[in-house]
Amino acid sequence: MDKYQALQRYFGYSSFRPGQEEVIDALLSGRDVLAVMPTGAGKSLCFQIPALVLGGLTLVISPLISLMKDQVEALGQNGIPAVCLHSQMEEGERLAAWELLRRGSCRLLYIAPERLESQSFCSFLQKHPPRLVCVDEAHCVSQWGQDFRPGYLNIRGFLDSLPSCPVGAFTATATPQVKQDILGLLGLRRPVIRSTGFDRPNLYFEVRRPAHKWEELKKLLEPRREVTGIVYCSTRSQVDDVTGRLKQAGFSAAAYHAGMDGEHRRLAQEKFSRDEIRVMVATNAFGMGIDKSNIRYVIHYNMPGDLESYYQEAGRAGRDGGEADCILLFAQSDVMTQRFLISQDRENETLSPQQAEQVKQRSLYRLSKMRSYCLTDGCLRQKMLEYFGETSKKPCGHCSNCLCGAKPVDMTPQAQMFLCCAVRTGQRFGSSTLISVLRGSRSQGILDRGLQTQSTYGLWKTMDPKLAQRLVQKLEEQGYIRFTLGEYPVVKVTQKAKALLSGAERLYLALPQKEVQSTPIRKGGLEGASLNLFEQLRLRRKELAAAEGVPPYVVFSDSTLQEMALRRPVTREQFRTISGVGEVKLSRYGDAFLEVIRAFQQKRYRKT
Repeated sequence: MDKYQALQRYFGYSSFRPGQEEVIDALLSGRDVLAVMPTGAGKSLCFQIPALVLGGLTLVISPLISLMKDQVEALGQNGIPAVCLHSQMEEGERLAAWELLRRGSCRLLYIAPERLESQSFCSFLQKHPPRLVCVDEAHCVSQWGQDFRPGYLNIRGFLDSLPSCPVGAFTATATPQVKQDILGLLGLRRPVIRSTGFDRPNLYFEVRRPAHKWEELKKLLEPRREVTGIVYCSTRSQVDDVTGRLKQAGFSAAAYHAGMDGEHRRLAQEKFSRDEIRVMVATNAFGMGIDKSNIRYVIHYNMPGDLESYYQEAGRAGRDGGEADCILLFAQSDVMTQRFLISQDRENETLSPQQAEQVKQRSLYRLSKMRSYCLTDGCLRQKMLEYFGETSKKPCGHCSNCLCGAKPVDMTPQAQMFLCCAVRTGQRFGSSTLISVLRGSRSQGILDRGLQTQSTYGLWKTMDPKLAQRLVQKLEEQGYIRFTLGEYPVVKVTQKAKALLSGAERLYLALPQKEVQSTPIRKGGLEGASLNLFEQLRLRRKELAAAEGVPPYVVFSDSTLQEMALRRPVTREQFRTISGVGEVKLSRYGDAFLEVIRAFQQKRYRKT
């Protein structure tokens, strides 16, 4: 069986997505690989196809039990023998998995990196070596990444103990520094490095700065009652508060955070996966294991601590390739919350004081970049891609900043006032204090320091506070000022600012001319009869999934159902050509879905 036969027979696709074939060919030829591919680009297929073609056993190292279970479940639906070994398995499951492994009947084995600490497990694999080893979420090996996992540091020693075989490292989230760490810490040998880019064109990005977040959230969710999505909050108490309010307002919602017991978290995730609830309200504990393909929006009620987290969490929307919204509700208080969380990070307690300080400074640096994203007046997509080391020649035209019709306004005099205020107060204060001086604040803190006597006091008296914040952000973005990375960042004026102060350079701020309102995504752009058929197919999928005890998207993705609704196959041969219909699923589900389509078509013909 070659790669094309495996693709069609087991997964029901006739061609590979960009980047997939190159990675697959490299692994099949025995080369190591580092693949950086965005969520939804089909990373898993890049090692599942080689596993089928090579035969023998492929070992997949993955960070989360839920992620492993989802992938094993999906592979089983496609007729591919796969198992996972994890700490939450019942004795019968564990024995059955080991029996498959000993018989050599298993193609893919999923484990967490901590299992490599088991000498008996490592001895088994040394006697029965895998043909291929793949490291999923490989950014977890780097302390520069936001999801550092110490267990990933065991992988290099384990690989060295095995007979030589190709190693694939896969991630959706990697800055240039993290990429270098992956290559070095996993010991990849002359690897093929493939990055398909971080851009997700199907995702719409927006940042809002509402006066009242709860009212804004309710306004956003009202027209989205019939689609599934995630609302991320920074703290457990906020998750509970927002969930309670949503339920009271009649929304189908559930909470998920680390303070809940394991059984309640499992039930919440299961209900969300099976479309029994529409909105999951969660902290980042609802993490990498989310494999649900039809999430139509991700709303951040609070700003995350870094762009890696935001990209990863927002990227859980639109995994099926359909359009989806990623909306962030920003307030300055979010920055203070993140600073507090960084200062309280208990994971640093095991580090030396020097190491702990390094980790803290890295976190503060990433926080400054996240804040910069929230306050930029430029293209949001460009800002994000630049952070991950990519350059975009032109604005995307599909984010709130691109669509708001912003026009450049000369803010040079106001910028000069801010720089003068910073210099004349000795470059000892943060931006909020300097803005308070410029706006003529009579707060006790200003009066106690005697700052009301400054010559710049009150010069911004009529300026809107939000505009003041954006102007300071623009000064930072353009390199005229920088912030120290301590717990209380102080504004420092750079050498570059001399040109702005002298008038040799001008500073322009793009001010929006209209408010952008994202619209709820229609289901795959379907309308009329096709939308009606799609809903009937979804109902049949839900019935089949419930009967088999699996999430609906494991049966078929929304995008596959949408293609069925548009093309309306009525024979098995026609059904076979639908993207996502492999041989096993054709045999298992074909007749059930064809029955729905035929009945729909017959009813329409009778009407005409």
